Amino acid sequence: MPENGYLWQRLSPQISSPSQPYSLREALAQAHSSRMGASSRAMRESLHPILRQKLELWEENLSASVSLQVLEIVEKFSEAASIHSIATDYLKLDCITAIVMACLSRNQPVAFWKAFLPVFNNLFNRHGGTLMVRENDRFLKQVAFYLLRLAVFRNESIRRRAVIGLQILIRNSFYNFQSTARLRVMLTITLSELMSDIQVTQMRSDGCMEESGEIGRLRKSLVELAQENIAHDRLRECSISISALDAVTEGSRENRWRWGEVREVSMALLRALDAGTEHALLGPMLGVDKYAAAESYHSLAWAYAHVPDLHIMWLLHLCDAHQEMQSWAEAAQCAVAVAGVIMQALVGRSDAVWGKEHVDALKKICPMVSDLLTSDSLAAEVEGYGASKLTVDSAVKYLQLANKLFSQAELFHFCAGILELIIPVYKSRYAYGQLAKCHTSLTGIYEAILDQESSPIPFIDATYYRVGFYGECLGKLNKKEYVYREARDVRLGDIMEKLSHIYESKLDGDHTLHIIPDSRHVNADELQPGVCYLQITSVDPVMEDEDLESRKERVASHLSASIRARVFDHFLFDTPFTKNGKTQGGLEDQWKRRTVLETEGSFPALVNRLLVVKSQSREFSPIENAIGMIETRTAALRNELEEPRSSEGDQLPRLQSLQRILQGSVAVQVNSGVLGVCTAFLSGEPATRLRSQELQQLIAALLEFMAVCKRAIRVHSRLIGEEDQDFHSQLVNGFQSLTAELSHYIPAILSEL
Repeated sequence: MPENGYLWQRLSPQISSPSQPYSLREALAQAHSSRMGASSRAMRESLHPILRQKLELWEENLSASVSLQVLEIVEKFSEAASIHSIATDYLKLDCITAIVMACLSRNQPVAFWKAFLPVFNNLFNRHGGTLMVRENDRFLKQVAFYLLRLAVFRNESIRRRAVIGLQILIRNSFYNFQSTARLRVMLTITLSELMSDIQVTQMRSDGCMEESGEIGRLRKSLVELAQENIAHDRLRECSISISALDAVTEGSRENRWRWGEVREVSMALLRALDAGTEHALLGPMLGVDKYAAAESYHSLAWAYAHVPDLHIMWLLHLCDAHQEMQSWAEAAQCAVAVAGVIMQALVGRSDAVWGKEHVDALKKICPMVSDLLTSDSLAAEVEGYGASKLTVDSAVKYLQLANKLFSQAELFHFCAGILELIIPVYKSRYAYGQLAKCHTSLTGIYEAILDQESSPIPFIDATYYRVGFYGECLGKLNKKEYVYREARDVRLGDIMEKLSHIYESKLDGDHTLHIIPDSRHVNADELQPGVCYLQITSVDPVMEDEDLESRKERVASHLSASIRARVFDHFLFDTPFTKNGKTQGGLEDQWKRRTVLETEGSFPALVNRLLVVKSQSREFSPIENAIGMIETRTAALRNELEEPRSSEGDQLPRLQSLQRILQGSVAVQVNSGVLGVCTAFLSGEPATRLRSQELQQLIAALLEFMAVCKRAIRVHSRLIGEEDQDFHSQLVNGFQSLTAELSHYIPAILSEL
């Protein structure tokens, strides 16, 4: 070959010897005659190293010559077949595809690849309509695999030709189908298979893992796939016309080639590549950092979202991971997402009992049911993959799994929605036994919901924590905030201990971990270098109809008022502070900062934590805090008086809950809160600083609070028996004492009450 022609130079006579002839032909003849019956390898080993090198070079050149001759034959045969001047299988062109695959599956010299691409381009120009049909899926899939495999090579010339080869496939997809949806599915499937065939990670000198050079080269090739500015130069370099990528049909002037769609193909492949690489890099940490493991499976599921089979496979891996962590709600959402994929495919084929309204109902349960599954993707059947294998029974199977997991999470309102989607299937089959079981289950579910709503202990399905990450050593997490959803029995100390263990195990000896114990604003520029900081704060979910500007305090009973509203994407936490820098102060100095966080998606989600995408803060002055505290107590008491709680239709509030709230409102030993407000704001110098409007609002809040307390005491007297008379007398005495104390600050209170 010209590149290494120096190997043809005449060998020095010094290496010749009587026992080792100079001529390769003579050496082979001698070895053959003296080693009759010996293996080819043994004969090769008997040659002098220089002659063995000549043999290898001769074989290489012979192979290249044969391959180039084969390409020439393919080119001539393809040209003859294009005008139907020969007899062959025109439906699939197996005679051509078999030869092309035989060449691609073997190692070839650079000269072959230089000659291959023009032949490949001509072949698809002449026979693209035949080669791109479903019957040739195996051929196309193998071509895509070997082109992607070439895109990993170190040789820049070969990699560039691989990119042009992929663009030729895309051009034919545009030309024949006006879309790349099916080809994108095929390339994604092929890439996932290639990831198991190449080295994804490698060890650095410091013992840490990094992505391999093969992955870096493949990523570069996939980026170049969509770079319009270099396409013409690369085509000329490969001896191909610059119009080779034009997808103009006969009799039309419209060019169907769209760089925007090519970029979508490139981005889809890059997402799959990045997700697979990140998963491989996580390696041994999969068993330690369950949050990162879940996110890795989630990334893989979404990277392959337009390939139903692979999307479902990774969702089920994610579901299994959540069940191992006993994250029942998240596991249930994964099962719902799988059922959603199947339902979308069935609705798209119009061969199911469900319609679009049922898919929409499922998305209300799991808002993250994939929207990436377009009709083109669902119809993109590729050999071994495709939506045609998805059935109604498989959808029902995963809906039943979701129902079971939601039941374990005690999110019964979701269970009701799931069963409502299963019932139409059994109705269409007249499966009355299954229908009876479904309706019996529904009865139990609705009774469980009523029990949650009527329980004296507010129902809490989970706890939520905001975690801020600060420090260069945290990598991609640096300066990001997440909201974590944990089991309802996980306390602040528990999650601090858990996260400390996870991130300490990731740090080397040059870095330390520090937990910021409060919720103050963090200025990342003021933190110490070499230290990783985690700021962990308990947050409350925000109801849809909640007024975030309200100065009222937030209590658990309010948060659990509606069992049905269990989908959250807004969270808040309050941070007390004073203007003098202290966290706590007297009522007249106590400010409050309310921070509202918005997450990327809603809980319960497919993962345990969601990224905070928006954060807003509002400050409340001391007088606003005081008024808010009183209004909160008033609202809690009014809710007990007005909200029906009994499943038997009794409109009276429960005695136990009413007694608890009354005792905290009017008993003498705990009424310092209301009296403290009066002392702080209605006497002495602080009272002179209040604006008229603030003073009126405070007095109005106090009067309303006392009026509701009086009404509650009257209701209490009608509910109690003889055994509670002493307690009632204590409440009456406490109310009278509180009224007398308040009359010193608000004389009108006596006449109002």
